[in-house]
Amino acid sequence: MRINLTSVLVDDQDKALRFYTEILKFTEKNNIPLGKFRWLTVVSPEDPDGTELLLEPDDHPAAKSYKTALVADGIPCTSFAVDDAQAEYQRLRGLGVHFTQEPVDMGSVTTAVFDDTCGNLIQIAQQAAGR
Repeated sequence: MRINLTSVLVDDQDKALRFYTEILKFTEKNNIPLGKFRWLTVVSPEDPDGTELLLEPDDHPAAKSYKTALVADGIPCTSFAVDDAQAEYQRLRGLGVHFTQEPVDMGSVTTAVFDDTCGNLIQIAQQAAGR
């Protein structure tokens, strides 16, 4: 068994697509109309056949409550692996991304947390060498 799809709940699919492709540099994989929304997924250009990230509308009332509670407690909804957390932090800050946590070295991992502009906190994580 393996994970082939995961999702983030977004408040606006067009805004999310711009952020996740233009800022984070993911690649659009699927963009299929489904009523008033779309089946909209992105992938890492480093693994185009890997796990897809669904930019899922947060139209369900429970989704908004869930997102609000996570953000209020500073909890990221997902984590993306990076090779160099400090370099990625600097790159994203240079593009205007707001971080709620600067890179923190936790021994086996260095993490930072940013706002994806779509109602979510996202963690970036760099595994220490040898992990």
